[in-house]
Amino acid sequence: MHFWDRSQKLLSPAEAWDIVQVGNCGSPVETDAGWLVLTHGVGPLREYSISALLLDLDDPTRILGRLRTPLLVPREEERRGYVPNVVYTCGYMIHNDRLIIPYAMSDSRTGFAEVELDALLAKLIADGP
Repeated sequence: MHFWDRSQKLLSPAEAWDIVQVGNCGSPVETDAGWLVLTHGVGPLREYSISALLLDLDDPTRILGRLRTPLLVPREEERRGYVPNVVYTCGYMIHNDRLIIPYAMSDSRTGFAEVELDALLAKLIADGP
Protein backbone atom coordinates (compact mmCIF):
# COMPACT_ATOMS: atom_id res chain seq x y z
CA MET A 1 0.00 0.00 0.00
CA HIS A 2 1.21 3.50 -0.79
CA PHE A 3 0.60 6.62 1.24
CA TRP A 4 1.41 10.15 0.17
CA ASP A 5 1.47 12.31 3.27
CA ARG A 6 1.47 15.75 1.68
CA SER A 7 -0.79 17.36 -0.85
CA GLN A 8 0.45 19.22 -3.88
CA LYS A 9 -1.28 20.68 -6.90
CA LEU A 10 -0.39 18.58 -9.95
CA LEU A 11 -2.66 19.75 -12.71
CA SER A 12 -4.33 22.91 -13.95
CA PRO A 13 -6.90 23.32 -16.72
CA ALA A 14 -5.07 23.51 -20.05
CA GLU A 15 -7.35 22.31 -22.83
CA ALA A 16 -10.65 23.67 -24.17
CA TRP A 17 -12.58 20.68 -22.79
CA ASP A 18 -11.23 21.15 -19.20
CA ILE A 19 -10.79 24.94 -19.11
CA VAL A 20 -13.35 25.53 -16.32
CA GLN A 21 -12.20 22.82 -13.91
CA VAL A 22 -10.09 19.69 -13.68
CA GLY A 23 -9.99 17.04 -10.95
CA ASN A 24 -9.32 13.39 -10.29
CA CYS A 25 -11.80 10.53 -10.67
CA GLY A 26 -10.84 8.13 -7.90
CA SER A 27 -7.60 6.63 -6.70
CA PRO A 28 -4.54 6.14 -8.90
CA VAL A 29 -3.96 2.64 -10.30
CA GLU A 30 -0.41 1.29 -10.43
CA THR A 31 0.83 0.10 -13.82
CA ASP A 32 4.32 -0.86 -15.01
CA ALA A 33 4.49 2.52 -16.81
CA GLY A 34 3.43 4.62 -13.82
CA TRP A 35 0.42 5.66 -11.78
CA LEU A 36 -2.64 5.91 -14.01
CA VAL A 37 -5.09 8.59 -12.91
CA LEU A 38 -8.41 9.29 -14.56
CA THR A 39 -9.47 12.92 -14.43
CA HIS A 40 -12.62 14.86 -15.14
CA GLY A 41 -12.63 18.11 -17.03
CA VAL A 42 -15.33 20.73 -17.30
CA GLY A 43 -15.58 22.69 -20.53
CA PRO A 44 -17.13 26.10 -21.20
CA LEU A 45 -20.66 24.71 -21.72
CA ARG A 46 -20.47 22.77 -18.41
CA GLU A 47 -19.80 19.52 -20.29
CA TYR A 48 -17.96 17.01 -18.11
CA SER A 49 -15.50 14.69 -19.85
CA ILE A 50 -13.15 11.97 -18.60
CA SER A 51 -9.45 11.97 -19.43
CA ALA A 52 -6.24 10.48 -18.05
CA LEU A 53 -2.74 11.26 -16.89
CA LEU A 54 0.28 9.16 -16.01
CA LEU A 55 2.46 9.87 -12.97
CA ASP A 56 5.96 8.62 -12.18
CA LEU A 57 5.94 5.56 -9.90
CA ASP A 58 8.72 6.86 -7.64
CA ASP A 59 7.78 10.56 -7.74
CA PRO A 60 4.02 10.91 -8.27
CA THR A 61 4.38 14.69 -8.43
CA ARG A 62 6.05 14.21 -11.83
CA ILE A 63 3.61 13.97 -14.74
CA LEU A 64 4.83 11.60 -17.47
CA GLY A 65 1.86 12.01 -19.78
CA ARG A 66 -1.50 13.70 -20.15
CA LEU A 67 -4.12 13.12 -22.82
CA ARG A 68 -4.73 16.19 -24.96
CA THR A 69 -8.23 15.01 -25.83
CA PRO A 70 -10.85 13.41 -23.57
CA LEU A 71 -11.07 9.67 -23.22
CA LEU A 72 -14.87 9.82 -22.80
CA VAL A 73 -17.31 12.60 -23.64
CA PRO A 74 -21.09 12.53 -23.29
CA ARG A 75 -22.66 11.03 -26.40
CA GLU A 76 -25.95 12.49 -27.63
CA GLU A 77 -28.03 9.87 -25.80
CA GLU A 78 -26.03 10.51 -22.58
CA ARG A 79 -26.58 14.28 -22.50
CA ARG A 80 -30.09 14.36 -21.02
CA GLY A 81 -30.74 13.89 -17.33
CA TYR A 82 -30.83 15.56 -13.94
CA VAL A 83 -27.38 17.09 -14.56
CA PRO A 84 -27.03 17.30 -18.37
CA ASN A 85 -23.85 16.92 -20.44
CA VAL A 86 -21.96 14.86 -17.85
CA VAL A 87 -19.98 11.63 -17.87
CA TYR A 88 -18.23 10.95 -14.58
CA THR A 89 -16.55 8.12 -12.71
CA CYS A 90 -15.34 7.61 -9.15
CA GLY A 91 -13.19 4.56 -9.83
CA TYR A 92 -11.85 2.16 -12.41
CA MET A 93 -9.83 -1.04 -12.58
CA ILE A 94 -7.52 -3.05 -14.80
CA HIS A 95 -8.78 -6.47 -15.88
CA ASN A 96 -7.25 -8.68 -18.61
CA ASP A 97 -5.06 -5.84 -19.94
CA ARG A 98 -8.07 -3.54 -20.28
CA LEU A 99 -9.06 -0.50 -18.29
CA ILE A 100 -12.67 -0.93 -17.12
CA ILE A 101 -14.45 2.35 -16.40
CA PRO A 102 -17.90 2.35 -14.81
CA TYR A 103 -19.39 5.79 -15.38
CA ALA A 104 -22.50 7.85 -14.78
CA MET A 105 -24.35 9.70 -17.53
CA SER A 106 -26.02 13.01 -16.64
CA ASP A 107 -27.00 11.63 -13.20
CA SER A 108 -29.63 9.47 -14.88
CA ARG A 109 -27.94 6.20 -15.96
CA THR A 110 -24.74 4.23 -15.63
CA GLY A 111 -22.63 2.31 -18.10
CA PHE A 112 -19.22 0.78 -18.63
CA ALA A 113 -16.41 1.70 -21.01
CA GLU A 114 -13.38 -0.45 -21.81
CA VAL A 115 -10.03 0.79 -23.07
CA GLU A 116 -7.03 -1.28 -24.13
CA LEU A 117 -4.49 -0.48 -21.42
CA ASP A 118 -1.33 -0.66 -23.55
CA ALA A 119 -2.82 1.67 -26.18
CA LEU A 120 -3.85 4.17 -23.51
CA LEU A 121 -0.41 4.12 -21.85
CA ALA A 122 1.31 4.54 -25.22
CA LYS A 123 -0.92 7.51 -26.05
CA LEU A 124 -0.24 9.11 -22.65
CA ILE A 125 3.51 8.77 -23.14
CA ALA A 126 3.30 10.05 -26.74
CA ASP A 127 1.26 13.11 -25.71
CA GLY A 128 3.78 13.86 -22.94
CA PRO A 129 3.38 16.12 -19.94
